[in-house]
Amino acid sequence: MAFKYHIVCVCLALFIFCATSSIQPTKIVDEVCHSTSSYSLCVESLYTDPRTPSADRYVLAYISFRLAFLNASSTQDHIAKLLKHTKAKAKAKANTGPTQQVLRRCYHDYNKAVSALSSAYNDLNSETFSELVDWAGAASLAADDCQVVVKTTYPPLTTMNLDLKRLCEICVAVSKLFT
Repeated sequence: MAFKYHIVCVCLALFIFCATSSIQPTKIVDEVCHSTSSYSLCVESLYTDPRTPSADRYVLAYISFRLAFLNASSTQDHIAKLLKHTKAKAKAKANTGPTQQVLRRCYHDYNKAVSALSSAYNDLNSETFSELVDWAGAASLAADDCQVVVKTTYPPLTTMNLDLKRLCEICVAVSKLFT
Protein backbone atom coordinates (compact mmCIF):
# COMPACT_ATOMS: atom_id res chain seq x y z
CA MET A 1 0.00 0.00 0.00
CA ALA A 2 2.83 2.40 0.88
CA PHE A 3 4.56 1.58 -2.40
CA LYS A 4 1.43 2.56 -4.36
CA TYR A 5 1.28 5.84 -2.46
CA HIS A 6 4.91 6.59 -3.37
CA ILE A 7 4.24 5.85 -7.04
CA VAL A 8 1.21 8.15 -7.03
CA CYS A 9 3.24 10.90 -5.31
CA VAL A 10 6.09 10.62 -7.82
CA CYS A 11 3.68 10.70 -10.77
CA LEU A 12 1.83 13.68 -9.32
CA ALA A 13 5.09 15.53 -8.69
CA LEU A 14 6.24 14.89 -12.25
CA PHE A 15 2.89 16.03 -13.62
CA ILE A 16 2.96 19.19 -11.54
CA PHE A 17 6.57 19.90 -12.52
CA CYS A 18 5.84 19.45 -16.22
CA ALA A 19 2.59 21.39 -16.05
CA THR A 20 4.04 24.28 -14.10
CA SER A 21 7.53 24.61 -15.52
CA SER A 22 6.39 27.39 -17.85
CA ILE A 23 4.10 29.19 -15.37
CA GLN A 24 4.61 32.88 -14.88
CA PRO A 25 3.06 33.57 -11.47
CA THR A 26 0.82 36.56 -11.03
CA LYS A 27 1.94 39.39 -8.77
CA ILE A 28 -0.19 38.17 -5.87
CA VAL A 29 1.00 34.56 -6.20
CA ASP A 30 4.58 35.78 -6.43
CA GLU A 31 4.11 37.85 -3.25
CA VAL A 32 2.51 34.97 -1.35
CA CYS A 33 5.01 32.35 -2.47
CA HIS A 34 8.02 34.51 -1.61
CA SER A 35 6.66 34.44 1.96
CA THR A 36 6.98 30.65 2.14
CA SER A 37 9.97 28.38 2.62
CA SER A 38 9.55 26.82 -0.82
CA TYR A 39 8.66 29.26 -3.56
CA SER A 40 8.45 26.65 -6.33
CA LEU A 41 6.30 24.26 -4.29
CA CYS A 42 3.97 27.12 -3.45
CA VAL A 43 3.58 28.19 -7.08
CA GLU A 44 3.16 24.61 -8.25
CA SER A 45 0.54 23.90 -5.60
CA LEU A 46 -1.51 27.03 -6.23
CA TYR A 47 -1.45 26.55 -9.99
CA THR A 48 -3.03 23.11 -9.70
CA ASP A 49 -6.26 25.10 -9.47
CA PRO A 50 -7.36 26.68 -12.76
CA ARG A 51 -8.71 29.77 -10.96
CA THR A 52 -5.26 30.85 -9.79
CA PRO A 53 -4.21 32.94 -12.83
CA SER A 54 -7.15 35.30 -12.29
CA ALA A 55 -7.42 34.99 -8.51
CA ASP A 56 -7.59 37.94 -6.16
CA ARG A 57 -6.62 37.51 -2.52
CA TYR A 58 -10.08 36.22 -1.59
CA VAL A 59 -10.14 33.49 -4.26
CA LEU A 60 -6.51 32.65 -3.53
CA ALA A 61 -7.45 32.11 0.12
CA TYR A 62 -10.20 29.71 -0.93
CA ILE A 63 -7.76 27.89 -3.21
CA SER A 64 -5.05 27.54 -0.57
CA PHE A 65 -7.38 26.43 2.20
CA ARG A 66 -9.13 24.02 -0.18
CA LEU A 67 -5.78 22.42 -1.08
CA ALA A 68 -4.91 22.03 2.60
CA PHE A 69 -8.38 20.69 3.43
CA LEU A 70 -8.26 18.12 0.61
CA ASN A 71 -4.79 17.06 1.69
CA ALA A 72 -5.83 16.67 5.34
CA SER A 73 -9.01 14.77 4.40
CA SER A 74 -7.10 12.46 2.08
CA THR A 75 -4.49 11.78 4.73
CA GLN A 76 -7.18 11.08 7.31
CA ASP A 77 -8.78 8.59 4.89
CA HIS A 78 -5.39 6.96 4.33
CA ILE A 79 -4.87 6.64 8.09
CA ALA A 80 -8.35 5.11 8.46
CA LYS A 81 -7.46 2.48 5.86
CA LEU A 82 -4.17 1.73 7.61
CA LEU A 83 -6.01 1.49 10.91
CA LYS A 84 -8.55 -0.92 9.46
CA HIS A 85 -5.76 -3.02 7.96
CA THR A 86 -3.77 -3.17 11.19
CA LYS A 87 -6.93 -3.87 13.18
CA ALA A 88 -7.61 -6.94 11.03
CA LYS A 89 -4.01 -8.09 11.51
CA ALA A 90 -4.16 -7.47 15.23
CA LYS A 91 -7.43 -9.39 15.52
CA ALA A 92 -5.86 -12.39 13.87
CA LYS A 93 -2.96 -12.19 16.35
CA ALA A 94 -5.16 -11.09 19.29
CA ASN A 95 -2.79 -8.16 19.84
CA THR A 96 -3.50 -4.47 19.36
CA GLY A 97 0.12 -3.34 19.76
CA PRO A 98 1.54 0.16 19.51
CA THR A 99 0.88 0.42 15.78
CA GLN A 100 -2.83 0.90 16.31
CA GLN A 101 -2.18 3.43 19.06
CA VAL A 102 0.01 5.47 16.72
CA LEU A 103 -2.57 5.34 13.95
CA ARG A 104 -5.44 6.23 16.29
CA ARG A 105 -3.48 9.23 17.53
CA CYS A 106 -2.74 10.39 13.98
CA TYR A 107 -6.34 9.86 12.97
CA HIS A 108 -7.41 12.05 15.89
CA ASP A 109 -4.78 14.65 14.96
CA TYR A 110 -6.02 14.77 11.39
CA ASN A 111 -9.57 15.08 12.64
CA LYS A 112 -8.39 18.28 14.34
CA ALA A 113 -6.70 19.43 11.13
CA VAL A 114 -9.81 18.85 9.03
CA SER A 115 -11.93 20.61 11.62
CA ALA A 116 -9.58 23.61 11.75
CA LEU A 117 -9.55 23.92 7.97
CA SER A 118 -13.35 23.69 7.90
CA SER A 119 -13.43 26.53 10.40
CA ALA A 120 -11.16 28.52 8.11
CA TYR A 121 -13.76 28.09 5.36
CA ASN A 122 -16.37 29.48 7.74
CA ASP A 123 -14.09 32.43 8.43
CA LEU A 124 -13.72 33.01 4.70
CA ASN A 125 -17.46 32.72 4.12
CA SER A 126 -18.21 35.22 6.86
CA GLU A 127 -15.57 37.53 5.40
CA THR A 128 -14.11 38.20 8.82
CA PHE A 129 -10.69 36.71 8.01
CA SER A 130 -9.73 37.24 11.65
CA GLU A 131 -8.72 33.70 12.47
CA LEU A 132 -7.37 32.35 9.19
CA VAL A 133 -3.78 32.30 10.42
CA ASP A 134 -4.88 30.55 13.63
CA TRP A 135 -6.83 27.87 11.75
CA ALA A 136 -3.92 27.20 9.38
CA GLY A 137 -1.60 27.05 12.38
CA ALA A 138 -3.87 24.59 14.17
CA ALA A 139 -3.91 22.30 11.13
CA SER A 140 -0.13 22.50 10.87
CA LEU A 141 0.23 21.68 14.57
CA ALA A 142 -1.99 18.63 14.10
CA ALA A 143 0.43 17.36 11.45
CA ASP A 144 3.30 18.02 13.90
CA ASP A 145 1.48 16.07 16.61
CA CYS A 146 1.01 13.11 14.28
CA GLN A 147 4.67 13.25 13.30
CA VAL A 148 5.75 13.11 16.94
CA VAL A 149 4.13 9.70 17.36
CA VAL A 150 4.86 8.40 13.86
CA LYS A 151 8.57 9.25 13.97
CA THR A 152 10.01 7.00 11.24
CA THR A 153 7.53 4.14 11.61
CA TYR A 154 5.46 5.06 8.54
CA PRO A 155 7.44 7.03 5.92
CA PRO A 156 4.31 7.76 3.86
CA LEU A 157 2.72 9.48 6.86
CA THR A 158 5.90 11.48 7.40
CA THR A 159 5.58 12.72 3.82
CA MET A 160 1.88 13.45 4.25
CA ASN A 161 2.56 15.39 7.45
CA LEU A 162 5.19 17.48 5.70
CA ASP A 163 2.85 18.11 2.75
CA LEU A 164 0.11 19.40 5.05
CA LYS A 165 2.57 21.63 6.89
CA ARG A 166 3.73 23.15 3.61
CA LEU A 167 0.18 23.74 2.42
CA CYS A 168 -0.67 25.35 5.75
CA GLU A 169 2.35 27.61 5.33
CA ILE A 170 0.82 28.78 2.04
CA CYS A 171 -2.49 29.36 3.83
CA VAL A 172 -0.73 31.49 6.43
CA ALA A 173 1.01 33.54 3.72
CA VAL A 174 -2.32 34.12 1.92
CA SER A 175 -4.04 34.95 5.21
CA LYS A 176 -1.55 37.71 5.87
CA LEU A 177 -2.91 39.49 2.77
CA PHE A 178 -5.97 40.31 4.90
CA THR A 179 -4.11 41.98 7.77
